[in-house]
Amino acid sequence: MSKRELIASGITDPEMQESYERCRKLNSKHGKTYYLATLLLPPGKRPYVHALYGFARYADEIVDDLSSTLTDQEKSDWLVNWGNNFLRDLKRGKSDDPICKAVVDTVNRWEIPTELFEAFLHSMRMDLTITEYQTFKDLHEYVYGSAAVIGLQMVPILEPTSQIAYERAQDLGIAFQLANFVRDVSEDLTRGRIYLPLEELAKFGVDRSYLQRRVADKNVKDALKFQIQRVKQLEEKSRSGIEFLHPSSRPCIEAARILYCGIVDAVEAIDYEVFNKRAKVSMTQRLKVAVPAWREGVKARNEFGQGHVQGIAKVI
Repeated sequence: MSKRELIASGITDPEMQESYERCRKLNSKHGKTYYLATLLLPPGKRPYVHALYGFARYADEIVDDLSSTLTDQEKSDWLVNWGNNFLRDLKRGKSDDPICKAVVDTVNRWEIPTELFEAFLHSMRMDLTITEYQTFKDLHEYVYGSAAVIGLQMVPILEPTSQIAYERAQDLGIAFQLANFVRDVSEDLTRGRIYLPLEELAKFGVDRSYLQRRVADKNVKDALKFQIQRVKQLEEKSRSGIEFLHPSSRPCIEAARILYCGIVDAVEAIDYEVFNKRAKVSMTQRLKVAVPAWREGVKARNEFGQGHVQGIAKVI
């Protein structure tokens, strides 16, 4: 992260700058598409988004790292301890943790509700005890905390002009998460989990043992098509919220929408063969989306400015 971005964000303390840089590196390493979209924001807003992603990714890596030698109980103990320390840091308004220092600073600057982080940590703990969901209603508790709240955390930084922006941010966050579930069926099975609701799979003659065969036959493909349709419906529903963000924020979210939800298009492109191929949005497609979005972002900043970068965005 350049000094220009940090200074533009009002982040001048060296230790705080180092914490934000740690978060940026997590975003860069683990969130290729998300990181690219973040770069479409005004420079003064990028560090705050890096901080939010860094927090989510740091916790997620403890839970989902396939190379980890920790038992589920050890992971749970670590997550509970780390999460409780973070929530205490939020209450006191500062943190000494190398990752959480930047996150607490971001929360303070943008007045992001604590309950959004409580919900996220709750979903991370669910991953250590729940291996399947019977209905989409059951799954919704998990995706609210693991995905919808990420969108809600982001909205203040993007400067909403209506409550509608918050509502649609939840839809987009859940669409992102469900797209991941479709792409990562095989990887999640390796972790012992199935996120596709069993009741819905059963409509196509698929259950856990059927999926464990790791064969994308007609039944499995039809089940994936059903899930992809939900992703596309949520994506379409989310689009109306983008117009209620500051003009300089819109290109970032529009690009993220196209690229991240494009994961399901990539699944379709490999004929749903998710057990032996990994669906990817190509670099060509990323650039095709990112370059025009970058131009739109520059144009918006020239015309409307970059909005608040150090204070609170108030909803009209």
